[in-house]
Amino acid sequence: MADETINSGLAGRVAVVTGGGGVLGGSMAEHLARQGVKVALLGRTVSRLETVAARIRAAGGEAAAVAADVLDPAALETARAEVAERLGRPAILLNAAGGNMPGATIMPEQTFFDLQIDDFDRVVSLNLRGTVLPTQVFGPDLVATGHGCVVNVSSMAARRPLTRVVGYAAAKAAVDNFTCWLAVEAAKKFGSRMRVNAIQPGFFVTEQNRRLLTEEDGSPTPRGRSVLDHTPLGRFGNPEDLHTALDFLCSDASSFVTGVVVPVDGGFGAFSGV
Repeated sequence: MADETINSGLAGRVAVVTGGGGVLGGSMAEHLARQGVKVALLGRTVSRLETVAARIRAAGGEAAAVAADVLDPAALETARAEVAERLGRPAILLNAAGGNMPGATIMPEQTFFDLQIDDFDRVVSLNLRGTVLPTQVFGPDLVATGHGCVVNVSSMAARRPLTRVVGYAAAKAAVDNFTCWLAVEAAKKFGSRMRVNAIQPGFFVTEQNRRLLTEEDGSPTPRGRSVLDHTPLGRFGNPEDLHTALDFLCSDASSFVTGVVVPVDGGFGAFSGV
């Protein structure tokens, strides 16, 4: 590709990226492609996947947009067969699909008793079940490569409960727990053939939270200002800030690393506020 390859050890491997049409998932997929990884982008909205895939191909990489709902086992099995046919057996699974819903969020004028439990269930399902199911489906392929790697995308909300996002925080806390549980289970059953880790982003501006964190002119909202005041590095994250952690966790450089959740948060999780 046009950009210089950073980690040639990943070249030729195949990665499946769920949520590959999103801001963070797409950025990480493009980063993997720059390392020579063949990338399968999974999601429900094919047009968004194709946009990312087109950028990868335009830069000289190899990518496939594959329609699949991460909550549908049958669709995931179909996607698994398509990925194998088009790109080969995956060695990397990046579980970047996730999100939130208004009904699972408590706004300042609301109380916990206003929580819409159906939306809460949907958010937990999307973030937790949407991580478990792809890992079940693609896991055997990862193991078969002999150097399989699962990287889940968590959130700082899992580590430090935040106001408002009750459903999302609960779901991401469960993703952290699942990451550690599966790392042990996989190591006991498959040895080093499948490692399981997670990246825990701090505050990154995405399409879902843009209006929560920034005004129309790009300046921080009151909540955004509060976040920045509690982030020692003093800024929101850029998608590129996740790339080095992802590169490390996917490569053989982390061959003795499993069951860890790596914060990429500008120091937010370390700051007590006093």
